[in-house]
Amino acid sequence: MTTWRRFTDEAPEFAREARAGLEAAKHHVLATLRADGSPRVSGTEVDFFGDDLVLGSMLHAMKARDLQRDPRFALHSNPGDGSMTTPDVKVSGRAFEAGAEDVAAYVRHAPETPQPFHLFRLEIDDVVLAGLNARRDAMLIRLWRPGQPVRTFERR
Repeated sequence: MTTWRRFTDEAPEFAREARAGLEAAKHHVLATLRADGSPRVSGTEVDFFGDDLVLGSMLHAMKARDLQRDPRFALHSNPGDGSMTTPDVKVSGRAFEAGAEDVAAYVRHAPETPQPFHLFRLEIDDVVLAGLNARRDAMLIRLWRPGQPVRTFERR
């Protein structure tokens, strides 16, 4: 399982920038797969807990049911005010529901969490930062995948 910790260990500066993007706003967008395979987008909040990036869900919410059935997800950070002064953060991978012991530990970490709830640990397949280049005349896309260096692309 590729944890946020592994990401941080392999690409520390990139991980710091991605984390800052996720912490800059409370609400983000989560994409999951419905039972028929079509996409579902939902608002979500994420947190950093132990070695992991985690997300919670109200008990029996559709996004939780989607993840229980098919753990694939894509997370897109809140894009902010539209100025594009900071890059969007995109994380994709698989979400796995935490057990009761981990949920209890999380509640100690974040006691304000409404209960009962589902807690999912996010296994990371890739992290992308997408924004404008320094000249603001092209997209600058940076990609990390486990075991690989950060790759940078520019698109016009």
